[in-house]
Amino acid sequence: MRTFDFTPLFRSTVGFDRVTQLLDAVTREETGNGYPPYNIEKTADDAYRVVMAVAGFGENDITITQHENTLIVAGRQAEQNEPAQYLHRGIAGRAFERRFELADFIRVEGAKLANGLLAVELKREVPEEKKPRSIKVVNAQPQTAQPQLQAAE
Repeated sequence: MRTFDFTPLFRSTVGFDRVTQLLDAVTREETGNGYPPYNIEKTADDAYRVVMAVAGFGENDITITQHENTLIVAGRQAEQNEPAQYLHRGIAGRAFERRFELADFIRVEGAKLANGLLAVELKREVPEEKKPRSIKVVNAQPQTAQPQLQAAE
C-alpha cells in the first residue's frame, strides 16, 4: 500500500487544511467490497443525486446523516423472527455504511426509496455573502477647495 506524507503542504500553505485532509482521507480509504453499488449524477448546475441499489431494505432500515461535509448512508435490516431456509441467497441483505465527502455548501435536500433504489438529492447553496458581487467604480478626481464667502454683517 502506498502512503503519502502531506506535511510539506501544511508548512507552506494557510487555510488549505480541508484540501489536505480530503486528500489524506482518500488515500486512507479502504477499497471495501463495493456494496451497495451506487451512482453519482449531476442533475443541474448546482444539483446532484446519489443513487444506491439497496434491494431488500425499507425506509426504516436506512439512516442518512450529514455531518459537516460528510454524507453517511447506513443500512441495517431488522432481525427476522423466524429464519428462512435458503436454497440460494443472491440478495445481499447485510448491513452497510457508505461515506461521501461533500464540497462546501452542499446540503441534503431529501431522499426517496423506490424499486430498490435509494436516491439522495443534494444541492449546492452558496450563501449570498460568498457569491460574486459587482463593485461600482466611482470617479475619484481630487476636489479643489472652494473659498467660501461670508457676508459682512
